[in-house]
Amino acid sequence: MRIKLEDLHKTYTSVSKSGKSSVQAVAGISLDIPENTIFGIIGKSGAGKSSLVRLVSLLERPDSGAVYYDEKRVDNLSKKELIQQRRKTGMIFQNFNLFSSRTAGKNVAYPMEIAGWPKAKILPRVKEMLGLVGLEDKINVPISTLSGGQKQRVAIARALATEPSILFCDEATSALDPNTTRQILSLIKEIQKKMNLTVVMITHQMEVVRDACDNVAVVENGQVVESGCVKEIFTNPQTQTTRDFIKNIASQSNAENRSGDIVKWSEKNGGYLLHFLGQTTGEPILSRITRDCGVSFNILAAGISHLPDEDVGYMECDIIGEDAAIEKAVESLVQNNVRVQRTKITSM
Repeated sequence: MRIKLEDLHKTYTSVSKSGKSSVQAVAGISLDIPENTIFGIIGKSGAGKSSLVRLVSLLERPDSGAVYYDEKRVDNLSKKELIQQRRKTGMIFQNFNLFSSRTAGKNVAYPMEIAGWPKAKILPRVKEMLGLVGLEDKINVPISTLSGGQKQRVAIARALATEPSILFCDEATSALDPNTTRQILSLIKEIQKKMNLTVVMITHQMEVVRDACDNVAVVENGQVVESGCVKEIFTNPQTQTTRDFIKNIASQSNAENRSGDIVKWSEKNGGYLLHFLGQTTGEPILSRITRDCGVSFNILAAGISHLPDEDVGYMECDIIGEDAAIEKAVESLVQNNVRVQRTKITSM
């Protein structure tokens, strides 16, 4: 199902002893989320992404603007119609939101019970959903005995039980360790393909976007500051916010001692960001340009991000030489399918 947002606004007002205060959480957001894809919405804490997902998932109404599912406007539905529409969507959360008093199977059954499914259909569907997430043997196991990853799998099974066409994931992997996070993201991708779902993934982790999403919107101060396909965002970031997110991948990779990601070995700022696409990530382009143009490259950070369909090489560097030689080197980089950004961004 395609989702279209038109100029959404949402302001929250709080009252305290010192008076009223207002926060504009969503400030004119318009987005087109294609059907049958995984769409990421990324932002720092307080950027407005969680408020946005509450509007998109119909948990709250916008102050102004419109939300469309396919060609149907859904933000202005009556209360009864709104409840029916919500039942066509699923939601998974950071803290699982499972009933500790229920077994895994009873948790998965819950949305079908409140939706009025016939009892004869509930148990087969519970078994099917737990099988889908690899927990078919946990149907009678108390939630309290499951690991964090298993709890999130139960939450996914529960969210999909009523056959939704849209799945919202609100920081669904934030409470998980890196290895479990990768497993859950792989599961969501597999399920999305099997069920032809539209998945909207809210996150503050750029590695989640890199590993799972087809498209992404970057949110800051209640507005979309950049959006596009993930490869384009990674290879040609236009805003400081997006560059900061990519920088954080490097910091976390270094802390976890992971190979294959960006490694930073100098605190100095680089004057250029280079992005290598596909085959260019393994070619000796810099050696050829050094020889042909008479310049030197002082490499400050480098690595490869493994996107779902293509590798993207990243390098932060200085180019040293005469001005004319540097310009010739930059032209040669571009001719070799390397994207070049002159930058004064903070060091990674």
